[in-house]
Amino acid sequence: MTKRLGFILACVALLIGSIACQSSSSPAASTAPDLQLRIGLLPIVDVLPIYVADAEGYFKEQKLDVQLTLFSSAMERDSAFQTAQIEGELNDLVSVGLLNKDGERAKVVRTTYRGNAKQAMISVLAAPGSKIQKPADLKGVQIGLSGNTVMEYATDRLLRASGLGAGEFQTTEVTKIPVRAEMLAKGQIQAATMPEPFASVAVQQGARVVIDDQRTAQNQSVMTFRQDVVEKHSDEVRRFLAAYEKAVQVINEKPESYRNLLIDKAMIPESVRQSLAMPVYPRAAVPNREEVTDVVDWMAGKGMLSQKLSYERIVNGQLLPK
Repeated sequence: MTKRLGFILACVALLIGSIACQSSSSPAASTAPDLQLRIGLLPIVDVLPIYVADAEGYFKEQKLDVQLTLFSSAMERDSAFQTAQIEGELNDLVSVGLLNKDGERAKVVRTTYRGNAKQAMISVLAAPGSKIQKPADLKGVQIGLSGNTVMEYATDRLLRASGLGAGEFQTTEVTKIPVRAEMLAKGQIQAATMPEPFASVAVQQGARVVIDDQRTAQNQSVMTFRQDVVEKHSDEVRRFLAAYEKAVQVINEKPESYRNLLIDKAMIPESVRQSLAMPVYPRAAVPNREEVTDVVDWMAGKGMLSQKLSYERIVNGQLLPK
């Protein structure tokens, strides 16, 4: 009996010891770092709130490990996204449509920038010395841009709204924006579609804005995360957006405080550093159904999509700050 009692007590002691070990290890597990959010960016004005959130420590306040990676082209950025080298990227609805054409792989969680009354996002410009004054003058003119991108979408929608028919203007492929800007400045192409800050630089070099999206606000950049990240790490994405929202608020309240950061991260040329209007960044929202449908319809019409994508396949507005 004594031996049996001793055996039972020994077993109880081992069980208690095991529980104690598990309890002592649980705080370590709870303090394990969250997923690192690697974010792909381009050197454009749209990126400023992300850099402000990083510089001001807003991501750290949300206990996030965020790594910002600058890419020289949208193609390189999207390739990194497709191969899971980054968790998220600042891109546009055409890019998201292409990422999702073969499956639900990317989800838009916020609009990050759009043209507004203070500053255009995308402009169609005429070369210095050109006789092109208005959209109708672009009839039959080759417009330099990157095909199958938001640049082509914006050009089509802006010119169609101005009264030009689908076959009345042509485009020519000039993928890299700096090359496009140089060709426009030298008159090697008579017109080109450019984002900011390149459009402002072109104007300083003598180019003329023929039409832009200041009044329509139709074009927008967006924050996009991989679908698997949204599904498995929605809390991290939610906290990322909370930090982002705080950055938008401080920029819009004191824009000049962040001019130097914008100059650095968007690689603003010296010639326009002080004259460039500081962007006004939109508050928390996602693209609406009409905007997404228009982009999807345009892409399908060009054969970029084999089937039309639903709004829900592209956008998730449930993670925005309340």
